[in-house]
Amino acid sequence: MTPTVHLIDASPYLFRSFFSLPRTIADGEGRPVNAVYGFMKFIAKYIADERPTHIGVAFDRHFNQSFRNELYPPYKAQREASPPELEAQVDPAFAVTEALGCAVFIDERYEADDLIATIIDRVRAHYVIVTIDKDMTQLVNDRVTVFDIARNVRYDAAAVVEKFGVRPEQITDFLGLAGDTVDNIPGVRGIGPKGAAELLQKYGTLEGIYENLPAMRASGKRAQVTLADKLTESAEMAALSKRLATVSTEAPINVSLASLRYRGPDDARLAELYAQLGFGRREASGGRAHGPGPV
Repeated sequence: MTPTVHLIDASPYLFRSFFSLPRTIADGEGRPVNAVYGFMKFIAKYIADERPTHIGVAFDRHFNQSFRNELYPPYKAQREASPPELEAQVDPAFAVTEALGCAVFIDERYEADDLIATIIDRVRAHYVIVTIDKDMTQLVNDRVTVFDIARNVRYDAAAVVEKFGVRPEQITDFLGLAGDTVDNIPGVRGIGPKGAAELLQKYGTLEGIYENLPAMRASGKRAQVTLADKLTESAEMAALSKRLATVSTEAPINVSLASLRYRGPDDARLAELYAQLGFGRREASGGRAHGPGPV
């Protein structure tokens, strides 16, 4: 039987923990560890509820920067800089997650999305991606679903079409046209999600749309000519936006199905980390993850 691997995008849940929990949750030197604490509880609850046999957690080393900034410097530049108190909690969250028995991944240049995509590309299995990032629906297929746990929504191919009006394999074309304000991906000026979906329903791909610009102009219809003008003016940006939105499968990680097997918590390592982080006995017991049972 092909196993199901659960892949968690850590960043949104670290952010949520950092901004929702009091910064009085601190270590012995007064440094906030609220994001670590909240994320630890989230991972432990996920394991207890879902009982995965295989699990990996991908972290962003830099919340607002990656190799994409080499292609387009304004990528994510509209965001405020992450608080240093949050940045400082990435490494301890990584360590605690590993001690809880999960495979963990992080890289200087590649984002968590790319790490997840690389794992899926290299290891044959079924996958559940746990994230709130709509960009990840581009990976949905007959062996990959996306689980937005906060909304309790699971996206298979049909759900992606219902939500966005395009198929999973068209999501990068969709973002190339409509852009993504969350990541500061510009897309085509004057084309929003509805217009992008309509174009892709008709022409299939971003490239297919541009191949049909002469036909739009030849139609003689004012709306079609205006649309062709918009697309022409933003042709380079549309192609770049699609590239920015496309996850990479070239992250430099070593991974196998065996390395993704859930190992169960390392109690000695957890006790050491909890002591360093200033978590008391109550927090430690609350962070205890439970094994998945028989495979």
